[in-house]
Amino acid sequence: MWRRRETARWERVRAQGLRYAVEQLDRLHHTQFEFAVRDLMHRDGCADAQRVGGRGDNGADVKATDPFGRRWVIQCKHRRAGWSGKPVGTPELHVLNGTGRQVHHGDVLVMLTNGRITSNAVDFAQDQRLHLVDRHMLAEWAAGSRPLWELLRAVPAPRRRPPLS
Repeated sequence: MWRRRETARWERVRAQGLRYAVEQLDRLHHTQFEFAVRDLMHRDGCADAQRVGGRGDNGADVKATDPFGRRWVIQCKHRRAGWSGKPVGTPELHVLNGTGRQVHHGDVLVMLTNGRITSNAVDFAQDQRLHLVDRHMLAEWAAGSRPLWELLRAVPAPRRRPPLS
């Protein structure tokens, strides 16, 4: 019964074409921010999207499987001050890089923030095949109807064909 209600709720969210303005995301508590990212992944067709963040999350706040079979591991860094807040740096990426594939079995590892990312972190991410979503890309993804995998560059090839709609 619970599963059917949850499935129906997800379908209503998806049908509504869930969208956020980045300023709305700024006002959320960091836990609510993680749930919003989960909901956006679900909107884009990741039926199993789940928020797993919290103590002991081993560098993953949201995990999901896209319609192409790729496993996504997303680490969220919510900055109360948005762009002017503390930037995400390489230490946060080290955690994601160390656990994303080995512990969480991710194909696509994403560091997502409503703020900014240091240039050292950008270089490290490129070297390690990590994907970065800063405030600008988050705003585009959250306000639009394109899935995140269409906005990122060099996402791994699909594992399977998407289901027919």
